[in-house]
Amino acid sequence: STWGLHLIALMDSSSFACFLPPTLIEQIKSWLDEDIPTTDYGGFVVGGEAAVAHLLMKQSGVVAGVPFVNEVFGYLRCTIEWHVREGEEFSLSPGERKHAATVRGPAHALLKGERVALNLLARCSGIATMSRKFVDVKAATGFTGIVAGTRKTTPGFRLVEKYGMLVGGVDTHRMDLSSMIMTKDNHVDAAGSITLAVQKARSVGGFSVKIEVETRTHAEATEAIAAGADIVMLDNMSPETLAALAPALRAENPGKHFLLEVSGGIRLDTVAAFMLPGIDIISTSAVHQGVPVIDFSLKIRRGA
Repeated sequence: STWGLHLIALMDSSSFACFLPPTLIEQIKSWLDEDIPTTDYGGFVVGGEAAVAHLLMKQSGVVAGVPFVNEVFGYLRCTIEWHVREGEEFSLSPGERKHAATVRGPAHALLKGERVALNLLARCSGIATMSRKFVDVKAATGFTGIVAGTRKTTPGFRLVEKYGMLVGGVDTHRMDLSSMIMTKDNHVDAAGSITLAVQKARSVGGFSVKIEVETRTHAEATEAIAAGADIVMLDNMSPETLAALAPALRAENPGKHFLLEVSGGIRLDTVAAFMLPGIDIISTSAVHQGVPVIDFSLKIRRGA
């Protein structure tokens, strides 16, 4: 059921912080340095008196990005108490505010971290919310394969965007060029053929690194399978073409193990048509590119 998938995502998301690298603190520091390159005039205005601020969720969506917000305020020696759980989804009426967390610390420190923390939370939650919508479509269609994002992420912000996908319930796909060997059309054209590209990839990737080949035709997919590709991407093909091609490739290659991935221009309103028998993976940048953010604000409570 859809609720079952949401419950799994909610239970699992609490442990995703352990997935993040120890270099996260350096990334947090660089984001703060970008916002405060020299002096903080506003920080002088508010001073160092102890203060309390409420982190408010202002739109419906999935909460994601808790570890990033924790690190921002932790670096600034503030404390934060969360009143919502990572991966939890809320439906808010217009004007309604959800008290998501309480942050305590010197007033200037709260405001130093405010914008960086809100930007991280808004972007990550927006991606998690869109990812959850794709998960809902998957549940509604009964598709048993994987829905994944892509590597088309914002430079310097990939970790946040991939994290949002995880919390929302979709697969991150490869994290970077070192995660899996994907031979796309340019690789194949430069190497001379799919077969040569796979052979060269295998010579350095060995047995432990998967190889994926992007293909554009039935013939290219057949060559990729014969060459030993672990994953064959059927790129920019219509659902009608895929409905015939996927079972044909299975029938033509009995006993061979390979995964079929479809990609290219797939959106939330079209993804259901691609959830076909024989398809193992649907990858789309629509879970993270051009996705609306979820609005949050931080309000200092006087006398709290």
